[in-house]
Amino acid sequence: MSSALLTAVPPLYSRRRAKAPNPAEGFRSAWTADELMAAEFPEPKWAVPGILSEGVNLLAGPPKVGKSWMALGLGLSVAAGGEAFGAVPVDGGPVLYLALEDTARRLQNRMGKLLGGRPAPSGLTLSTECPPLPQGGAEMIAGWLDQNTQARLVVIDVFAKVRGAAPIGASAYDADYAAVGHAKQLADHYGVSVVLVHHLRKASSDDWLTEVSGTNGMAGAADATLVLKRGRGQADGVLLVTGRDVEEAEHALSFQTDTGAWHLLDGPAEDHLIGDTRAVILRYVRANPGARPKQLSEATGIDVSLARKTCARMADDHQLRRGPGGAYYAPTREAGE
Repeated sequence: MSSALLTAVPPLYSRRRAKAPNPAEGFRSAWTADELMAAEFPEPKWAVPGILSEGVNLLAGPPKVGKSWMALGLGLSVAAGGEAFGAVPVDGGPVLYLALEDTARRLQNRMGKLLGGRPAPSGLTLSTECPPLPQGGAEMIAGWLDQNTQARLVVIDVFAKVRGAAPIGASAYDADYAAVGHAKQLADHYGVSVVLVHHLRKASSDDWLTEVSGTNGMAGAADATLVLKRGRGQADGVLLVTGRDVEEAEHALSFQTDTGAWHLLDGPAEDHLIGDTRAVILRYVRANPGARPKQLSEATGIDVSLARKTCARMADDHQLRRGPGGAYYAPTREAGE
């Protein structure tokens, strides 16, 4: 595949915007307060409802965690319509996937595994080349979007390949903010979801947003940030999501090695990110607030001594809350407090 699939257009996206402007909004950027409150705006378009919204979505994770498998799987799901992550219904529409670290042969092999014998969707366009966004890449992507007016998703894997050189004299924060800004201009102009595949720092942090490689300008310029981490217990991964239009959430995922697909696991992420014994205890305590180890042991069959020790350790790890009289409760954040 080559960038010949992408037709260059004049700078600043001089063609008509792909999505018709809302009559209340038009192309305005200022209103009086009463005008703004009286206006009616359409809801943001979702590539994957509840997870990937219209705008720039930064998808970050450590090396070899499976980001590219996830990105390609999402592209196939959205292009074909059906379900993303094996569970979330999505509306079909054209998708552009820029696989800038891959070859056509590798892409073919990966798609073959992901499709599992199903026909490849014609709505997915793949390219292994794209210039830096400030040096013609943005215009090339805009050309494809002009030709595919119902496009729902653009994936850039990886973002480092197209971010371009930092503006002369710019601080590191300003350079990161400006780099993501090129993609945001495309997303806002055409009303599509743009996914930028990126990396995490080697050092971990209590605040997972600060683990995104680069300065805070990266996440600050993006509309949403998604971080894929390796899971524990029954899950192979956890997808942490936060953004302007998406609710902050944690999704437990399993990776299907035979197909290369990521599947969403049912229920709260906590149930899948801890060991089997802890998962049983958490589910019971959630359904029976204030349960004590003896009661839990009788109901689940877990040895009472093990129940006491595990509950105490889970409380130390903030997976349970201690109450008076040896009672235990689900974590505060689960109760929405």
